[in-house]
Amino acid sequence: MKPKTAYFWLCVVGTLLPYSQFVPFLAGHGLDLRLFVEQLFANRISAFFGLDVIVSALVLWVFVFVDGRRAGVPHLWAPVAGTLAVGVSLGLPLFLYLREGALERRAAA
Repeated sequence: MKPKTAYFWLCVVGTLLPYSQFVPFLAGHGLDLRLFVEQLFANRISAFFGLDVIVSALVLWVFVFVDGRRAGVPHLWAPVAGTLAVGVSLGLPLFLYLREGALERRAAA
């Protein structure tokens, strides 16, 4: 399997799995940000994972803009938007998918 294809499918999985938990929350509570944050930081273990994801998202954004410019990746806003809409599980494979496309175009030129 080509890396670009693998990154595409990781985008799909990285969207479906987190949303399989988030959609029922939305159905039951609506967009209650206070409750969302309260449950995210309900105990030290969930806070550990929440903070890990927040830091990972910030690192991803730096990587997207630094490496993305270097590699000539178009649409650098898309992985940032994907991270905000879903999480790192979409933002990272989406950036790698776009980067792979830029590398393929560069190799073909």
